[in-house]
Amino acid sequence: MRGLAAGRARLRSGTRVALGLACRNRAAGGELSAPRTPKYQAIAAELAAKIRGGELAPGSALPPQKELSAAYGVTLATLRQALRQLEDDGLLSQQPGRGTFVAEPRAAYRLDSLRGFAEDLRAQGQTVSTQILGQALRRPPAWVAARLGGADADRVLRLERLRLLAGRPAVHQLSWVRGVDLVETDLSGTSLYAALADRGVVVHRASEVVRPGVLDAVTADLLGHPAGTPAFVSDRITYGLDDTPLVVDRATILGTVLEIRTERAVTGLSMQWSRQG
Repeated sequence: MRGLAAGRARLRSGTRVALGLACRNRAAGGELSAPRTPKYQAIAAELAAKIRGGELAPGSALPPQKELSAAYGVTLATLRQALRQLEDDGLLSQQPGRGTFVAEPRAAYRLDSLRGFAEDLRAQGQTVSTQILGQALRRPPAWVAARLGGADADRVLRLERLRLLAGRPAVHQLSWVRGVDLVETDLSGTSLYAALADRGVVVHRASEVVRPGVLDAVTADLLGHPAGTPAFVSDRITYGLDDTPLVVDRATILGTVLEIRTERAVTGLSMQWSRQG
């Protein structure tokens, strides 16, 4: 019991959160030893309640696993089962070499509309800001040129942006725009679609493919996460009224920040990026 008390004393505010674990006497037949309730599920349920109730704030670090397992009176294997379950539920993020953190809430971005990324998130009340990393006329790579087509696709606007949610990098977006002079336009607070509309260019439709991926070294540095972190890669082509390709986008989206959810109904399918709470 002396070791357990010392472990509890270390669970304090700052980089380590005060869990208030209430583990006394569990090993002697308390809550965790209830029949038919695996210990890891009981631990996961308690931590989940603390996260959803706001007692454990997003981004806060949990104590080391050895300390947690001692406080709960379980083996490391049992504790890790609980942490894996919470990670699968989107409530925790285990970062090799750094520790276990309460996951940031995941934002929602609808895929069934023609609004841009920032507009979708702001419509939900999210705080979104944009950093312009590059904005100049460039010759596009072969895969972009093939999608844009046309004689004027050999030198187009290359727009590189970093999207931040509540001040934290979440999306790296690289856009190639043809036929419209936007080199001097301030796009840090203006939607690309809105800027096109201001110049009389009507966006008619877009096709988008989303696939799983991981952060490469360059994008990982921009997004502030280790290389290999799960990500979504979105490739979108936006077309004008005459079905001419206007914009080719590639967005790398942190898989720890956003997820895809669908709502199915008799009238059709609704799909969105979704923030877990």
